[in-house]
Amino acid sequence: MNLAAHAVAGPARDSRDFPPAPSPRTLPRMNAGADTDDDVLMLAWAAGDAASFELLYARHRGPLYRFLLRQVRDPALADEFFQDVWQRVIAARQGWKPEAAFRTWLFRIAHNRLNDYWRGLKHRPAAPDDADERAARVPDPSSPERELSEFEQRRRLQLAIEELPDEQREAVLLRLEQELSLEEIGAITGAGRETVKSRLRYAMGKLRARLNE
Repeated sequence: MNLAAHAVAGPARDSRDFPPAPSPRTLPRMNAGADTDDDVLMLAWAAGDAASFELLYARHRGPLYRFLLRQVRDPALADEFFQDVWQRVIAARQGWKPEAAFRTWLFRIAHNRLNDYWRGLKHRPAAPDDADERAARVPDPSSPERELSEFEQRRRLQLAIEELPDEQREAVLLRLEQELSLEEIGAITGAGRETVKSRLRYAMGKLRARLNE
């Protein structure tokens, strides 16, 4: 199996569950490297260069999957959405234009997929019953006391983020974990810059208050 076929499999899924990357046409392959812009890779892939898709996928699969997992807190569901997002990327590649950064466009698709799910579900799922047990299995490579303290801080922060309203939680995850700008978050969520800024301000205030309890 070549890299393109293997890459589109997504985390924890067999590659046969995901549509294969499009076959390259009879075009010269671009000399793309790790520093090639996403937009250039996307245009090359739309023109038939499967190697460009390999680079795009390798670059964004981890951040995208972590974002989805933090939103739904269910690996199987996050995996399903991960597959759906890349399917939509593949389906839309021919009509894509570099009017927005590829990363912004990718996370906009993820945002819309999550919105479809929330609207259908009407409520957020509860945290897994074994969440504490899973956390307890995290490796402890250094000082137990120090690691326990750091782990507890991370756990408290994660729980505090999960308690935020959906729009505030999404803004915080995109800002802190994906390191997106206010403008990029606005493009993904469909909110104005000041609205995003307000959501982050209220969210950070709630997080500080929750962690200081």
